[in-house]
Amino acid sequence: EVSTEDPETAFCTLANREDLNLEEGSIYHCLYQFTRNEKLTETNKLLCDVCTQRHNGPKNNIKSEKKYVYTNAKKQMLISLAPPILTLHLKRFQQAGFNLRKVNRHIKFPEVIDLAPFCTAKCKNVAEGNTKVLYSLYGVVEHSGTMRSGHYTAYAKMRSMNNHLSDLVLRGQSPQALESEPVKGQWFHISDTRVQAVSTSKVLSSQAYLLFYERLL
Repeated sequence: EVSTEDPETAFCTLANREDLNLEEGSIYHCLYQFTRNEKLTETNKLLCDVCTQRHNGPKNNIKSEKKYVYTNAKKQMLISLAPPILTLHLKRFQQAGFNLRKVNRHIKFPEVIDLAPFCTAKCKNVAEGNTKVLYSLYGVVEHSGTMRSGHYTAYAKMRSMNNHLSDLVLRGQSPQALESEPVKGQWFHISDTRVQAVSTSKVLSSQAYLLFYERLL
């Protein structure tokens, strides 16, 4: 879908990205890098249908005679619809010559994450005037081992029902009340048939591979 936006607001976000604490090795730093503004120039220029039409004229419809016009452009990937459930998948491998190597570096992630700096200013299911899009952590998948072998375990939070999330999923209603605290509950570590209660600090120190958040606001 191609839409025309005002160049002054096309790359605006719900919250100021410059206010973020972009500590390297944090989930905020990862999201900032993933959604950064990119310039498309030289061999990465964008094929412009309008420029091509203007250059060839309206009567030139023979494909073989068309001269396609490419132009410099800016690209940015932002969230236009905040999901009820936010799943973040961390890339845990890197190229090492002809081989793939697992990345074991710890990535810091919070109990409550604000997605507003990564959402468009016109995010469809955010109430007007809201400058926060908050999510609470409720699940983590961790992988131990190497690229060739290993073991998956999970952390899951047993908590009370999130009424705001139910309204969003079942009735499409955007959350209105401000809740900045994580959903209360007890964390458990699950490894095959073994289930053990653990502390929040244990969860936040894990080598996360998948992160699961539920919408608060």
